[in-house]
Amino acid sequence: MPERIRPGDQVATRYRELVREGAIADDPAQRALADKLDEINRAVASMRLASKSSSLGWLFAKKAPRFDQVRGLYIHGSVGRGKTMLMDFFFRACPARRKRRAHFHDFMADVHDRIAAHRAALKAGEVKGDDPIPPVARAISDQARVLCFDEFTVTDIADAMILSRLFTALFERGVVLIATSNVPPHDLYKDGLNRGLFTPFIDVLMAHTDVFSLDADRDYRLGRLAHTPLYMTPLGPQTDMAMEAAWVKITGGIGAAPARIAVKGRHIEVPAAVLDAARFSFADLCEAPLGARDHLAIARQYRTLMVENVPVIGDGRRNEAKRFINLIDTLYDNRNKLVVSADAQPDALYQATSGTEAFEFERTASRLNEMRSEDWLAGGQPLARAS
Repeated sequence: MPERIRPGDQVATRYRELVREGAIADDPAQRALADKLDEINRAVASMRLASKSSSLGWLFAKKAPRFDQVRGLYIHGSVGRGKTMLMDFFFRACPARRKRRAHFHDFMADVHDRIAAHRAALKAGEVKGDDPIPPVARAISDQARVLCFDEFTVTDIADAMILSRLFTALFERGVVLIATSNVPPHDLYKDGLNRGLFTPFIDVLMAHTDVFSLDADRDYRLGRLAHTPLYMTPLGPQTDMAMEAAWVKITGGIGAAPARIAVKGRHIEVPAAVLDAARFSFADLCEAPLGARDHLAIARQYRTLMVENVPVIGDGRRNEAKRFINLIDTLYDNRNKLVVSADAQPDALYQATSGTEAFEFERTASRLNEMRSEDWLAGGQPLARAS
């Protein structure tokens, strides 16, 4: 999304601007994190300057840190504390030309694809070396000197088995890591299968990153949506005005702008976005040919979503029904905040007389009802899920 922060800018400056504009409340922990991120960006800038082949390169080389001397940052804290927002500001302000921001699961999927491709090439006699980790790490580090990961979590034993060796190789090649997580490093892959094979990674992580606990005073998303209806019906001018008022509360009155999300070589158009909030219509998300991967990308990019003008779904709209079911499942599983305007209450939204979607929509209605509750807004755990 367009944002008033560019390479070379300061995270702390943008943070103070948002406080002045009333978009967020000033918080000492967030201010301290912004300063720490700016410190890393200054080190990265010095690192770039020292590596330039210019007549002044010798002057800076003695003072600037080497690639492997810039420590990264592992940021952990509860949901809604501003971790992703501040990391996004860091990424936009980062002066490194080779940088990458990704959801951690997407990054690891890419790693496994690269490992599989290396093994296939080895079998075909196109490359040498049985160990795929060194060439994979080399390729990743050649593409990005700074890696930013959102929602760093380890649940897959296949990931756990390779993380220590992979990141040892990445750090040796000078990669700087910035990551957000809901848990401190020592709680990663807690109670996981064969966790002893994973724990060396924690030592590697701690050796190359500082740990920052973001214990902000409050969930700023909760503050924006407190005392706001989250599901509004029926459709009409009154609901439209209420939705507009909710959007102003969510964004703090900051002007929204269109944005795009890149997904596998194409783009999802976002009609309006501000910080970690986005505004869509039902047509944008469920009449357009979007799939599960697209909905997941949206859920990960924007923590608060507004979905407007959801109609009563009848016969002949099975594709739209399936997309809406998947959308709500995805937002539910990712703990997104959701504001909806619809033409009927959740239990009456689906009125088709044929197809299997009627059974699936029972789960959708149940989740819509749960997601409009104060408990959901406060960030509690989901209720027992319907199968």
